[in-house]
Amino acid sequence: MENSAAGVLTGESRLSWSRTVPRELVHRTSAAEVLLTDVRPGRQRNVFHAAASWPRSHPTFPRGGADLHSPLIVVETMRQLGIYLPLRHYGVPPQFRLLITDLFFRIDPDKEPRATENCTDVSCRAAVTDIRDGADGVVTGLRMEVTVRVGSQVFARAGGGARFVSPERYAAIRGARATGRPKMAAGHCVRPDAGRIGADHARDVMIAVGGGAVRLRPADLRHPFFFDHSSDHVPGMVLLEAARQAGALASDGRRVRPTAGRLKAVSFAEFSPAPRVLCVPHHRTCGFRVLQGSRYVAYGALEYR
Repeated sequence: MENSAAGVLTGESRLSWSRTVPRELVHRTSAAEVLLTDVRPGRQRNVFHAAASWPRSHPTFPRGGADLHSPLIVVETMRQLGIYLPLRHYGVPPQFRLLITDLFFRIDPDKEPRATENCTDVSCRAAVTDIRDGADGVVTGLRMEVTVRVGSQVFARAGGGARFVSPERYAAIRGARATGRPKMAAGHCVRPDAGRIGADHARDVMIAVGGGAVRLRPADLRHPFFFDHSSDHVPGMVLLEAARQAGALASDGRRVRPTAGRLKAVSFAEFSPAPRVLCVPHHRTCGFRVLQGSRYVAYGALEYR
């Protein structure tokens, strides 16, 4: 088990926040992007306990005097568990590609931790279900639900589904795009002011207005969080953040920080032509659709307090 140093008794596991797990086990290139510090099996089958640290240096750490973490940090913690567990405990080969099918998150604003001058240490309980095997016995998909807490208090839940694809199968699905690097779509566009859509910096902006529509056009394809490593398609976290920013833009900055959300990935979203992000505010929600040409590639909804 990683991190055998003495830790804090949490649930059924003695967890440690001393150091992070190997970066390759969460598909991160930079060690600074690794949030998990310890993962251990629970007493129940397919249940695991994990520790994670949300450092001040992470791009999702609140800036400008705010004291609440970005909701994306909850989703990223879940995403890293969704990679670590299949690789470490379910025999998924490291060269396989992980594809998100859907995800959700929900945060309790009255219980979530405030950011301080130190990192925020959280613990998680992950339950794995719907494990699917291929003809060769290799796991090809599963679902997972995670509860996140500080101390004994649960403040967030997240989860979703994923499938795992061999390099050969991925190449067959993606064709020539499988070896391509992301290229920004051509055409004139105007990016909204970062502050107007709740982004900390201009490089954090994922959308632009062009051709009479809001489009997914990341300002920085080398962003340390959203593009830690190159991808031949738009990552799920980028789709979710683009939807959040589109909701903020559509509501004139009234809906900036969602406390819950869900996303369903229908097919691969390509960088070019730039997908349209349709977002419709309604009371305390924003429904969104991501379109590539005339077809939906993702859809979902965000909820606000």
